[in-house]
Amino acid sequence: MKKKLLASLLTLSMVAAMLTGCGGAAKEEAPADTTEAATEEAAPAEETTEAAESTEAADPVANLIAATTDTVSLTVWASEEDHTLTTELLEKFKAQYPDVTFDIKLGSESESTAKDTVLTDVEAAADVYAFADDQINELVAAGALQAVSATYTYDVAAENVAGAVEAATVDGTLYAYPMTADNGYFMFYDSSVFTEDDVQSLEKMIEVADAAGKKIGMDISNGWYIYSFFQGAGYDLTLNDDGVTNSCTWNAEGAVDVAQAIMDLCATGVLVDMGDEEMATAIAEGTVVAAVNGTWRAETASDAWGENYAATKLPTFEVAGEAKQMSSYSGYKLIGVNPYSKNVGWSMLLAEFLTNAESQAARFEARGLGPANIEVASSQAVQENPAIAALAAQAAYATPQRVGGNFWTPAETLGQILASGNPDGTDLQTLLDTTVEGITAPVQ
Repeated sequence: MKKKLLASLLTLSMVAAMLTGCGGAAKEEAPADTTEAATEEAAPAEETTEAAESTEAADPVANLIAATTDTVSLTVWASEEDHTLTTELLEKFKAQYPDVTFDIKLGSESESTAKDTVLTDVEAAADVYAFADDQINELVAAGALQAVSATYTYDVAAENVAGAVEAATVDGTLYAYPMTADNGYFMFYDSSVFTEDDVQSLEKMIEVADAAGKKIGMDISNGWYIYSFFQGAGYDLTLNDDGVTNSCTWNAEGAVDVAQAIMDLCATGVLVDMGDEEMATAIAEGTVVAAVNGTWRAETASDAWGENYAATKLPTFEVAGEAKQMSSYSGYKLIGVNPYSKNVGWSMLLAEFLTNAESQAARFEARGLGPANIEVASSQAVQENPAIAALAAQAAYATPQRVGGNFWTPAETLGQILASGNPDGTDLQTLLDTTVEGITAPVQ
């Protein structure tokens, strides 16, 4: 099946060609009359009619509607947590175009796993789907993302923050629609247990939590989070120019001290390695009073700690007796359009709708997710949100999430071993050498 390409809406004829390629039978437009020049005596009513027809012809949404004769069938993938809001937005979208019959199916797919599912069979994947920005290179390379070569209701690049637009761009071409600008992590804490001074140091937090008989949660057995220790101590992980393989210095001189520091922190029994769902339960039950997590857990922490709910940047941790500021990944969630969609035009219009200012504001209000839209991000409600403020404070120590696929499994294994105290007694340098070998391995 040939990949459908969406032509730019630069001229009426190109619009008609694009619409035909989107699966609808485009209505033929009467060519403009160029044989007779308009005279000064032309009736005002005729001028008004011609102006209206010209405006309609230049309106890409009107053209899309006019070219649609059949039911518009679309499949949308969103995370389980985003289903309620997405359902509401889809109903609003359909109501906005009452003259069009829609059949829109909503499926569940986490932004973190979207790439793997899409690349299993790109042609069978959803027409519109959300994904984390670090997946964009592989999705583009596989031909799984339609370039944002046309806009319908607003300028995507102009209305979103520069970082989000950059994250949605590959080799100078915009390939996705920014949905959030908060795909990073920081420290949540219960201010009835910790002071603002306490949360500056992870060692101090462990001391205070231990005295209170409580725990601190962090998903150490996850490459996304264990990165914060090594990068914070100055050991780099970068994506190579080929866009698929990695360079990593986690086994360089002195890196064993970082590994030992992680083991020492976990050996206290206060810093506990736990996944997202387990962490949410522990926070709700009162076992965990501080946690490294993202904005999607803000509501969980706020519900549990009430007026004591607080958030801040990540703390420092000690490496061979020296304090190091924990780093983090900065990231964005994006919405992409499948170029194999039978309704590419409508898919693009829907992607715009799901990420426009109103939808991003609704997503912030419903789930506390940080908006990428410039206007919404600058609103008072967003600026006063503790999680968003903490994310902004952590931004100074964050780096863009750009890694090849071979990073995740070796990093997860390393995290599991260190969090459990290196039960096999493997020499730490050997352990790091093995980890880096896996991270930097060629992609098969």
